[in-house]
Amino acid sequence: MDYRLNVTYITFGGHVEVHKYRYLYFMIMFMVYILIISSNFTIVGIIMIHKNLHEPMYIFIAALLTNSVLFSTAIYPKLLIDFLSDKQIISYPACLFQLFSYYWLAASDFVLLSIMSYDRYVSICNPLKYTTIMQKKTINILLFSAWILPASLFSVTIFLSVKKEICEFHLKGILCNSTFQTLHCVRSRILNIYGLLNLVTFLIVPVLFILFTYSRILVVSYRCRGVRRTAAQTCLPHLLVLINFSCLTAYDVLLPRLELDSPKIVRLIMALQVLIYHPLFNPIIYGLKMRRIYDHLKKLFCRMV
Repeated sequence: MDYRLNVTYITFGGHVEVHKYRYLYFMIMFMVYILIISSNFTIVGIIMIHKNLHEPMYIFIAALLTNSVLFSTAIYPKLLIDFLSDKQIISYPACLFQLFSYYWLAASDFVLLSIMSYDRYVSICNPLKYTTIMQKKTINILLFSAWILPASLFSVTIFLSVKKEICEFHLKGILCNSTFQTLHCVRSRILNIYGLLNLVTFLIVPVLFILFTYSRILVVSYRCRGVRRTAAQTCLPHLLVLINFSCLTAYDVLLPRLELDSPKIVRLIMALQVLIYHPLFNPIIYGLKMRRIYDHLKKLFCRMV
């Protein structure tokens, strides 16, 4: 008999006094989820409606914010259900799907940030070639690759995980992330190596590429005073988002591998930071720091008032 026929549920053990504070947890996270959806889609809607924002830079921003909503939607509904449930459990197939969605969309974020840095690099360092390079076809290919490439590579991770026998049915966290490997009867060397390759491909390489492009932009802006303001207005938000997301991702990926025995409340707080900060941070940064978006937001709120 296939061992998976006997595996029904996996228990989440990362919740802290959920039975006592279940309604408080639910209300806070529900409001955060609604805020994530409304804030991200507000800026996406502004970009779609106003023709002066139909430029590659703003199209990539809209894609990044849409990705944040998809990321949150892959996690929040199950999390909200767990807060109101007597047992915080998830089926084995659902856990695999959440694991796939979690890292697929996180990796897509880094690819999109790399694309945005390349867009700024071409715009500032090679302005005469910008319209030739960043054509509609090129933009579509880049956006398509940002979702398809991570999905393809992380599908292999899920395929390898399905073939592994599991002996543990208890996760220390509140969702299915890199701690999933602790469920396996025997740690897979292939999974570890492949996971590190994905870490290099979707975290280290994009960060190095972004730092390289922005260093080139910094050199050009230092030489030409006329582009300093443009570089600061368009590149600073991207850098802030990159720093924020890189730190949170590094924690999420590396800490479980280090197997540090940190207090449960610390693990819960850090897990919630990963789920809350980045999806909320993006629309705030792009809404306040991108001048054109900010002007449209101000007009929108003035009409509402």
